[in-house]
Amino acid sequence: MIVLTYRIETPGNIEALAAKIASDQSTGTFVALAGETEELKARVAARVLAIRHLPDADRPSLPETGPEARNGPVKRADVDIAFPLDAIGTDLSALMTIAIGGIFSIKGLSGIRIVDMRLPEEYRGAHPGPQFGVTGSRRLTGVADRPIIGTIVKPALGLRPPETAAMVQELIAAGVDFIKDDEKLMSPAYSPLSERVRAIMPLILDHEQKTGKKVMYAFGISHADPDEMMRNHDLVAKAGGNCAVVNINSIGFGGMAYLRKRSSLVLHAHRNGWDILTRHPGLGMDFKVWQQFWRLLGVDQFQINGIASKYWEPDWSFVESFKAVTTPIFSPADCALPVAGSGQWGGQAPETFQRTGRTVDLLYLCGGGIVSHPDGPGAGVRAVQQAWQAAVQDIPLADYAVSHVELARSIEKFGDGKAA
Repeated sequence: MIVLTYRIETPGNIEALAAKIASDQSTGTFVALAGETEELKARVAARVLAIRHLPDADRPSLPETGPEARNGPVKRADVDIAFPLDAIGTDLSALMTIAIGGIFSIKGLSGIRIVDMRLPEEYRGAHPGPQFGVTGSRRLTGVADRPIIGTIVKPALGLRPPETAAMVQELIAAGVDFIKDDEKLMSPAYSPLSERVRAIMPLILDHEQKTGKKVMYAFGISHADPDEMMRNHDLVAKAGGNCAVVNINSIGFGGMAYLRKRSSLVLHAHRNGWDILTRHPGLGMDFKVWQQFWRLLGVDQFQINGIASKYWEPDWSFVESFKAVTTPIFSPADCALPVAGSGQWGGQAPETFQRTGRTVDLLYLCGGGIVSHPDGPGAGVRAVQQAWQAAVQDIPLADYAVSHVELARSIEKFGDGKAA
């Protein structure tokens, strides 16, 4: 069985609406069909397993709901509904269509949100999952016992390939582990992907030759045409690269599946567009559910914002997202490396460390928090490294900064929280 948990809201009867969801999304029709039998319906019909009532809501989540909801409280409950594997199979598009996509159109709901999904053993091995994940990301960056420290090349800087390469050179020299193209930086006219690869990869390979350390650079390869995306992938791989940024919402399930089957690169997932599906607390779905699809399809690294994010997402949501991508669906091998980003600098390191269970299994990604350091990007890298040293040793940042000038300067610059 495939079990979905729906948080439903209605001015009507919860039990009746739960039964309607199960029926409509499996065997229900508005008229009887020829050849329809009770035996057939029993084999493929979804059924309600449990209903857990919640406190009423003061107002409906959907404003167009009728006056019976607008003029009074609406009932809420978490409802577990089981779908037989025979009805869906292991196709992720079928799962999304049947168990999630159609429910939002059901009449009588003033709100509905998918808050959990439990997949049966048949899904194990039906999809490739991460090729590299946490272990592979650590192996390829050579980082074993601390967070992987990374930064971002922002389109807002307007850097052309030679200028980008100059900044990358400084970052590499400072000991950065990971650099990525911003999700908006794919192949613009001022910085075509082919020219970026040609300017950057020789620096990375030269540094590897001299030191043994290969900095992981994630090039933006996303494209609506899967064949063009694969050509971008091959361009990076042929030049010696080992990572790519993929805008997963933009390329879709099919694009991701096509890429993963043929990929030799670490796939770094950016979830831009995800917020459309989740910002209203009474509608859409939890990240806990949505991220399972992409991990099964094969993402290795997953961006999930961070503590004191520059975006709307509260800290508790980041913590829940971190927990989601690091909780096995079937085994630890299907976990993705969590990537903390969005307005990060060294200042959030202590709380990130504490609230993620004192783990260093993450990629800590700072854009402005590194490249906008008052003494340059190289000092920015060292400042973040120092912040994490302090966090792991339970030393207050201000105390550690007394003997670490880069961290001290970072606190002066970003102490007001403006490291976007």
